[in-house]
Amino acid sequence: MYRRKLAGDGEAKADASRVDPREAGLVAVLLVLAAASWVFTSTQLAGMDMGAWTDPGPVGFFTVTWVVMLAAMMFPSVAPMVLAYHRIQRHRRQAGRYAPAGSTSVFVAGYLAAWTVFGLVAYGLYLGAAALAPGAFAPDQGGRFVAAGVILIAALYQFTPAKNVSLMKCRSPMDFILHRMRPGYSGAVRMGVEHGAWCVACCWALMTALFALGVMSVGWMALIGAFIAGEKMLPWRRLANRSVAAALGVIALGVALVPAAATGMGM
Repeated sequence: MYRRKLAGDGEAKADASRVDPREAGLVAVLLVLAAASWVFTSTQLAGMDMGAWTDPGPVGFFTVTWVVMLAAMMFPSVAPMVLAYHRIQRHRRQAGRYAPAGSTSVFVAGYLAAWTVFGLVAYGLYLGAAALAPGAFAPDQGGRFVAAGVILIAALYQFTPAKNVSLMKCRSPMDFILHRMRPGYSGAVRMGVEHGAWCVACCWALMTALFALGVMSVGWMALIGAFIAGEKMLPWRRLANRSVAAALGVIALGVALVPAAATGMGM
């Protein structure tokens, strides 16, 4: 009987460690979409990077570009959350509970919607500030110091309780899913928007810093995306958080003192 118990435990561990091909396929789809978004963004933004406070263009162009940028930057780091949601939905279906097909895609759409709202608000604030103070963002009129100040604020935000709480929500996908599970497509949208809102609370300062550095710069976009992925996925949360803060501080000094270096990130 003891041997049977050991054999049963071994089989359970093997099942737990076995990679589900459907889950692997989901992660692969997210990564392929992210890669395709990088290619599309690089093509769309070729030659548009003019350094700090680059004009984001008309609202339609900005919105499309922003959503594609989000897919490129966020899909790798949001993959664990999407996978956790997909896994719970699959278990609900196996248990005979309501879990409609395609709800994972709806969850992702809700996540993107939250970030799109943030992008449009940031876009409006940028245009409003530019209209109130024409030329204030120009490099030869103190724009580099405004950019450096925004980036420094992003660095300081890394040390705040709000950053810590929201980052913990982003780093604990199963806890988030289990405590906020809502059925149906409407529930998937609400959960996606809620997770997106926590992600905005975690990363709004980094994305604002991207506006300051040049929202049309693929190089800066890649760096900020790497910061976000590192914070959410590396096991050393505090070290990753402090490292991002230190890097932002260095970037802020570089933008203020050596503005020509900031324009070298465009691709």
